[in-house]
Amino acid sequence: MGELKAIKPLHVNPLKLSQPMGATLAFLGIKNCMPLMHGAQGCASFTKVLFTRHFNDPIAIQTTAVNDITAVIDGGEKGISEAIENITQKVSPDLVGLFTTGLTETKGDDIKGACALLREKQTMVYVHTPDFEGGLESGWALSVQSIIHQLIEPSLTCNKDKVLLLPNVNLSPIEVEKIKEALELFDFEVYALPDLSDSLDGHLGVKQGALSGGGISVEAIKALGDAGHVITVGRSVKKCGELFCERFLHTTHLHFDSLMGLEACDDFYATLLTCKGLSKPHASIQRWRKRLQDVLLDTHFALGKAKILLADEPDNAYAMAKALMEVGANVEAMIAQRSEVQECFTCKASVGDFEEVEKVLPQYNLLITNYHGERLAHQYHKKLLTRGFPNYEQAGVGLRHNVLYEGSCAFLCEVSNLLGHG
Repeated sequence: MGELKAIKPLHVNPLKLSQPMGATLAFLGIKNCMPLMHGAQGCASFTKVLFTRHFNDPIAIQTTAVNDITAVIDGGEKGISEAIENITQKVSPDLVGLFTTGLTETKGDDIKGACALLREKQTMVYVHTPDFEGGLESGWALSVQSIIHQLIEPSLTCNKDKVLLLPNVNLSPIEVEKIKEALELFDFEVYALPDLSDSLDGHLGVKQGALSGGGISVEAIKALGDAGHVITVGRSVKKCGELFCERFLHTTHLHFDSLMGLEACDDFYATLLTCKGLSKPHASIQRWRKRLQDVLLDTHFALGKAKILLADEPDNAYAMAKALMEVGANVEAMIAQRSEVQECFTCKASVGDFEEVEKVLPQYNLLITNYHGERLAHQYHKKLLTRGFPNYEQAGVGLRHNVLYEGSCAFLCEVSNLLGHG
C-alpha cells in the first residue's frame, strides 16, 4: 500500500507535468487534429517546446492567447471563436481539441457553450483540464473520456473481432504499435485511441504540418461503437474503458495495469487466449516468452542485489517496479501524482517531488526518472536511466520499446548493463 504525504503543502522542484500537457498529447494521436489550448500564450509555448524537444518532431498546437485584458472582459466565447477562425483560414482540421488551463478554469469560461456555437463550422471536442489539479496521466485520460462521450456514435451492432485499445500516456508510439501487432496476431481488428504510433513515431513526413501528422481518423473514432472489446492498459485509463462500456453495453472490458515483466505479460496473453478460445498463442509469442525467461536468469545477478529508485508517473513507475522486482531488485517508487494504482505497489511508494527524491537517493545505486533528474544523479554519483517526460538527452525516444515479452527483455538488459552486468 502506498504512503500518502499530507504534511507537505507544496511541490519543490516538481516531478509532475500538467493536465493540459496530457490533453495535448491525446489530441496529437488523432489524424488532422489541432490541439487548441484555451489559456495564455506562454502555457502553449512551454508545452510545444517540451514535446518538440522530447520527440525531436514538430508539435502542432494553437492557443486562444488569453491576456490580462481578455481574461477580465471576455467570457471565452470570443477568444475561442477568433482562434477557430484564424486556424481554419490556413488549414482544415478534421477535429479541434479544445482544453482549458488553470487561468480559464478559474475564470469559469463556458467552453461547452463555445463549442455549441461553433458546431456548424467545425467538429470539436472540449475537455476541462485545469493545471492546478491532476497531472499528465489525468489530462490524457480526461481527454479520452471526452472523445468517447462526444464523438463516438451509437451502434446497434457488435463486432466481436473489433478491439478498441486505450493506452496510457506513458506508452511510447512504438509500444502502442507493438501492442496493436500483438492483438492482430489473435485476428483482432485493432484501433488505438489515441494512436501515437503513426503520428509521433519519428517518421519523415512530406512537410512539417500545422496539424497532427497521423493517428486514428475522426471517421474511425465515430465508428468505434460496435467494438466487441475495449482494452485498457494502465490504471489511469481504466475509467475510460468503464465509460465506454456504460455507453455500449455489448462491449467487454479487459483491463491491465501493466504489460511489463513475465507475470503481467502472461496475464495479458492468457486473457486473449480465453477470449478467442485458443490453447496456445502464436509461435513468435512463445519464442519471446522463452527469451524473457532466459533474460530473467541472465540479469538476476546484477539486478538481484540492486537498489533502485523510481520517480515517474504512477502507471509507468508501477510497470517498471513490477518488472524489476521479478528479478529481485530492491525498489522504491516516488510517483508524480496520486493514483488508484498506488494501492497495487508491493514496494514502498509515495507521492513526491525531486526534493523527496534527493533525500533518499544516497541509499540507492540507480535512479530511473526523466531528464530533470540528471543533475541529482551527477551530484550523488548515481547511475541514471532516463524514462518518462521529458527526455532531452537521447534520440529515438518514440522508438523505445519496453512492453510485452520482447520489450521487457530490452528493459531488463538495459538496466543490468547500466549497473554492470554480473
